[in-house]
Amino acid sequence: MLLGAMASTPQEVRLLDGATGTELDRRGVDIGLPLWSARAIIEAPEILQDVHRSYLDAGARAITTNTFRTHQRSLAKGGIGHRAAELTHRAVSIARAACEEVGADALVLGSVAPLEDCYRPALAPNAATCRREHEQTISHLVDGGVDVVLIETMCSSHEALAAADAARAVAPEAWAISFCLRATGPRGVLLDGTPLADLVPHFADARFVGINCVPAPEIAGHITSLRAILPEHIPIAAYGNVGYADEEGGWISTDAIEPERYAQYAVDWVDAGAALVGGCCGTSPDTILAIADRLAACEREQPQ
Repeated sequence: MLLGAMASTPQEVRLLDGATGTELDRRGVDIGLPLWSARAIIEAPEILQDVHRSYLDAGARAITTNTFRTHQRSLAKGGIGHRAAELTHRAVSIARAACEEVGADALVLGSVAPLEDCYRPALAPNAATCRREHEQTISHLVDGGVDVVLIETMCSSHEALAAADAARAVAPEAWAISFCLRATGPRGVLLDGTPLADLVPHFADARFVGINCVPAPEIAGHITSLRAILPEHIPIAAYGNVGYADEEGGWISTDAIEPERYAQYAVDWVDAGAALVGGCCGTSPDTILAIADRLAACEREQPQ
């Protein structure tokens, strides 16, 4: 499960998986809004399981459930809000089945996404609504049997705090949180303009704190900034994107960062202080395999 010390950083590293939604799209699954990747749970469960399996085969030892858009609010936009618990449970079961199929001793992380657009923090509902709706989703994930609740791609400070409070109530000691930060300007700033330094004191009981869906070349600087303010006992996760969001809420994948180059960025993240690394939108099993190979090479290069 842990890959051992590597590069110049004397710590253990866990390899996360890569993107689910954009990988489903690569494999021909309709991920159009409003259901986005949740459609695969209904229409293409075998392909979804194969995506999880591909990441495990590539070396991932933590996979994320395909629940980024299974909260009731998103599903209601597609007329199936009443199926939130069912589809969340099915997504967890599919991830578990992939682990069993491969025989991998891997964590299953339950994805909890922003209630609205990940890149438009002004759309986040008020704090009370965020707390109520995230608690419902987190309860579904815990009932489904995830190992850790992963609140991810948080771009609004009040939604992040509300989601963390919900996780703390439902899954104490089994939750983590990750943020979508500004790619330009000062490091460690959420898309809504809030410095992470203002939020870190609220996450002392998180299993880890992460940075995700930020361009891969920009992440190392954010990690350095976060490591300086985060208590030493809390690990940092990092999983960047490849490509960019389009105006319709979809994702444009590019080959601007090939897997081997992305893997070198991941090594840089570890050197900066990350203990969990993987991929976000636009990455693939090839990306994760390249990271695994690069981490193994770094470990071999360490003095005995």
